[in-house]
Amino acid sequence: MAVEGVRRVAVVGSGTVGASWAALFLAHGLDVAATDPAPDAEKRLRRFVERAQRQLAELGCRGTGRLEYHAGLAEALAGADLVQENAPEDEAVKVRLLAEIDGLVPPEAIVASSTSALLRSRIVADCRHKGRHIVAHPFNPPHLMPLVEIVGDDEAVVARACRFYAALGRKPLVLRREVEGHLANRLASALFREAVSLIEQGVAGVEDVDAAVSQGPGLRWAIMGPCLLYHLGGGTGGIAHYLEHLGPSQARRWASLGSPTFGPEARARIAEGVLAEAAGRSVEELEEERDRALLGILRLLGRGPAEEP
Repeated sequence: MAVEGVRRVAVVGSGTVGASWAALFLAHGLDVAATDPAPDAEKRLRRFVERAQRQLAELGCRGTGRLEYHAGLAEALAGADLVQENAPEDEAVKVRLLAEIDGLVPPEAIVASSTSALLRSRIVADCRHKGRHIVAHPFNPPHLMPLVEIVGDDEAVVARACRFYAALGRKPLVLRREVEGHLANRLASALFREAVSLIEQGVAGVEDVDAAVSQGPGLRWAIMGPCLLYHLGGGTGGIAHYLEHLGPSQARRWASLGSPTFGPEARARIAEGVLAEAAGRSVEELEEERDRALLGILRLLGRGPAEEP
């Protein structure tokens, strides 16, 4: 089975993000060759894929791609039509790895980096075939979260990558220019910055800050983004009415937003508050809780992966 000419994907780095990508590719009938230098990487990969494929099956995605694991990079890259790179978020590591990948795969193969904040222009600095390198940054976990942020400088490569990810039920979003943290992480960071500031100021505790988001605007954000929601906030006059009458109050709030120091005391308070909110649930248990809810939301909104082509 091929998706936009891609039959075989090399997943380089099979931690949480890489394993999630692998599950998505396999569920669409693509063959996956994975590699990761970490001990027990293959065992952890196969365990994650097994669980993720059960989740994808609930969304109607039941492809039967083949999963291979290779200890060596060259073996994993052999015959790959697309490389999904998921190495640690370290610029020097990415530069060396992408240059090595660039020298091992044919020039027509797309190399996609899952970097969450690094600039594409810097991490491809030592690559010979720079045009075929893109950033394809997902939100975690990629097999459930539709968003994929795309950064590239070859329009044909970017267009092909967008068609590929869209065929897997993803929502590719092309940035008009590169920026550190891309788009979604910058928006999330702005919210977290104010959350930390409110906690530092003693306005609210960790659990209340989280509830304010998840029980309030977060529910709406799963349906529409902030600009469209403010359009609804303007009533029959729409966004123009909202901006005219409530825009000044937004500006006053912007002026009062905090600049947290994020010092040791604040970090300790946040860590303590998060553990209290978790109430003894392990990270694995919280992930399962998150994923169950995500599956329900995706089914409700009809945003799950598309049926295999």
